[in-house]
Amino acid sequence: MKKYILLALILLSNIIHAQNDDIKHTIETFFEGFHHRDTVLLKQVCADKMILQSITESSSGNSLSEEPLQFFYRSIASMPKTLKYNEKILSFTTQVDGSMAHAWTPYEFYLEGKLSHSGVNSFVLFKEKDQWKIVYIIDTRRK
Repeated sequence: MKKYILLALILLSNIIHAQNDDIKHTIETFFEGFHHRDTVLLKQVCADKMILQSITESSSGNSLSEEPLQFFYRSIASMPKTLKYNEKILSFTTQVDGSMAHAWTPYEFYLEGKLSHSGVNSFVLFKEKDQWKIVYIIDTRRK
């Protein structure tokens, strides 16, 4: 009996690890598209109705803004090639329940090699057929 329980736990652990790898890969693909200004790649991992929001924290108060998805794609595609930016993900924490997942990714954002701001990205993903798609991103931004 103990052998079967151990085997079941090992199999479950492998499934969970594979799902977390798939989720992490989806988010890494998102950032690859973001950094290379590749909207085709971005659209492969983003849901058609993805929601993008940001919370900007400042001494004068916090504000919540939403960016329309088509504006996001246009702004990525139109960024000057000379502009150097990098969003460095510091860690990944994921939670999964069936076809829904949440990923928490603290980050630092560099513009022209200098730290511009930092915060946390919160991704909500939906498993569509055999692929995870990002349906919602909200981030915090602190100077």
